[in-house]
Amino acid sequence: MTERLVPGDQAPAFTLPNAEGGTTSLADFAGRKVVVYFYPAAMTPGCTKQACDFRDNLASLGSAGYAVVGISPDPVAKLEKFAARDGLSFPLLSDGDHAVAEAYAAWGEKKNYGKTYEGLIRSTIVVDEDGKVAVPQYNVKATGHVAKLRRDLGLDTAGTK
Repeated sequence: MTERLVPGDQAPAFTLPNAEGGTTSLADFAGRKVVVYFYPAAMTPGCTKQACDFRDNLASLGSAGYAVVGISPDPVAKLEKFAARDGLSFPLLSDGDHAVAEAYAAWGEKKNYGKTYEGLIRSTIVVDEDGKVAVPQYNVKATGHVAKLRRDLGLDTAGTK
């Protein structure tokens, strides 16, 4: 497993297929701050809650200078359905071979119901305008994560969910 990223690390570059049928790269956000969040599976209860929290906070994050990108190992077709079903207007990217998740240390050993296996670790990495890691967060909770992230970024949480 890749060592976890720390503030100041260069964020690993990526280009992945997106739910709109094109590709999205980290380089597309050069000069901007971007929240890159990794989630295990589209259209599951926790991942839907987290995605909808990002959707509901997208305007305020945007006004604070942050773009949002969601990455999962799901195929593009599932991401298309997820985006359409829940009105998700930020890029959803398919990391089918989980190479990007591995580069961001968001893939590794997990334990669930007493079983140990390899899988996606729910994680959020905030990348600054220079492509450096600003805030790395691993093993985040699906519910309440966006509010915590906003607090950690020093953004006003008034009027958000």
